[in-house]
Amino acid sequence: MKLMSRLFGAAAFAALSSTALPAFADGGTLVIASTQVPRHLNGAVQSGIATAVPSTQIFASPLRYDENWEPQPYLAKSWEVSPDGLTVTLNLVDNATFHDGEAVTSEDVAYSIMTTKANHPFKSMFAPVESINTPDAHTVVINLSSPHPALLLALSPALAPVLPKHVFDDGQDIKSHPMNATPVGSGPFMLEEFKPGEAIVLKKNPNFFLEGRPKLDEIIVRIIKDPSALLIAMENSEADMYPFMAGSQEIRRLEKADHLTVTADGYAAVGPINWLAFNTASPKLSDVRVRQAIAYAVDRNFITKALHRGVSAPQRGPIIEGSPFFDASIPAYDTDLDKAKALMAEAGFADGMELTIDYIPGPKEQQQSIAEYMKSQLKKIGIDVTVRAAPDFPTWAGRVGGHDFELSMDIVFNWGDPVIGVHRTYLSDNIRQGVIWSNTQQYANDKVDTLLNAAAIEIDPEKRKALYSEFQQIVATDLPVYWINALPYHTAYDAKLQNVPTGIWGSMHPLDTVSWGE
Repeated sequence: MKLMSRLFGAAAFAALSSTALPAFADGGTLVIASTQVPRHLNGAVQSGIATAVPSTQIFASPLRYDENWEPQPYLAKSWEVSPDGLTVTLNLVDNATFHDGEAVTSEDVAYSIMTTKANHPFKSMFAPVESINTPDAHTVVINLSSPHPALLLALSPALAPVLPKHVFDDGQDIKSHPMNATPVGSGPFMLEEFKPGEAIVLKKNPNFFLEGRPKLDEIIVRIIKDPSALLIAMENSEADMYPFMAGSQEIRRLEKADHLTVTADGYAAVGPINWLAFNTASPKLSDVRVRQAIAYAVDRNFITKALHRGVSAPQRGPIIEGSPFFDASIPAYDTDLDKAKALMAEAGFADGMELTIDYIPGPKEQQQSIAEYMKSQLKKIGIDVTVRAAPDFPTWAGRVGGHDFELSMDIVFNWGDPVIGVHRTYLSDNIRQGVIWSNTQQYANDKVDTLLNAAAIEIDPEKRKALYSEFQQIVATDLPVYWINALPYHTAYDAKLQNVPTGIWGSMHPLDTVSWGE
């Protein structure tokens, strides 16, 4: 390890914490590089990579998952699903405490699930949870209105952080609670310092309930907005791990660094889809023919083969194409400029229109480059496009969550099961002002609501598949979203790191077993 270069890189954190310099004893420090800027660190009320990576270190959850999609004990040492699927009982460990020393009890778990249900953008995730009983301090009985095929997966760290009720349940709005920026959890690491836009410093939890963990003394999530500077930091060992890397040039460049390992493993449950969202409430975009015209004008193959150098794959629908629920017969919207112009004329826009494209800050190749390509491509059918950049994630989130947009490039995850990651975008009762990654497109279709609500409680996989096929056919016609490509997520990490998370949630998983080797 290059000590001097690591110290040089860590010098930027000197102002944040007198103890933030990397240590090389008793487990050492892991520096995670990220372009993502979290608004806060409470994963119960905010989805996305930026929040989930630190949140899963700070908060423990009922279950965790291995690389084979099998649930594993975490705060719950065991669990049981009733034969009718309407009750799930969790038996909690008896030695878990929050970072302030208070014991983790069944009331904390019940409070957290109900709080997440009420406030998380994934409204369908816990929708069937009617009530939760806590017969004793270590037993949680979840009562469901209907069977929930995705419930156990929803109890994963990235989706179900267990909050301390005694801290958060004080009458304040949980979405703007001041403790979201200084959270107390029961996870393997404790928050030392959070400087928005710069760094998150996490210290080892010496009282973590899993014996012998965590292995590391410290994790620093270092926000590096400049992608070039981030790559240099990785090459110079100023940063040790770069998860969610999606740029073709980045992948190829870091593959050449002798001290780094680059892998595509660890994203099986993520299902990342890059898309163009339409604000269907906009007078210019409320006519489906305009949305279809835009789809016919864009060439997915050019994007994936030319702009992405072949590292990403085309994506034609709302469910990731590797999922068993994907319907390959949905309309492909192969490029047809004549058809696009005819649809614009039919919609009353033969003389064209002006539109603005926003895009989520992140890898230029997946966002800005595509937005600029669309500007040139849509010009061919009479649409003058303004590409509007956002200086940071909160700015973009404020625009899109506030429905103050026309078109927006975004990356959205399937999150393992359509109930969790897909329903939220298309259910009409999930149109929520100010909530990013809800139905910000303001799309409403009664038949789609019916199909998704039926699929959410259907246990038979074949019947679920049929419901999702019908759903995909409808939204592929209505086009509240134009799906573009699946992201080629990779992780680059120092080859000396051991047990780097390559399970289904990648680094949105506790890093309690990660350690430095020789």
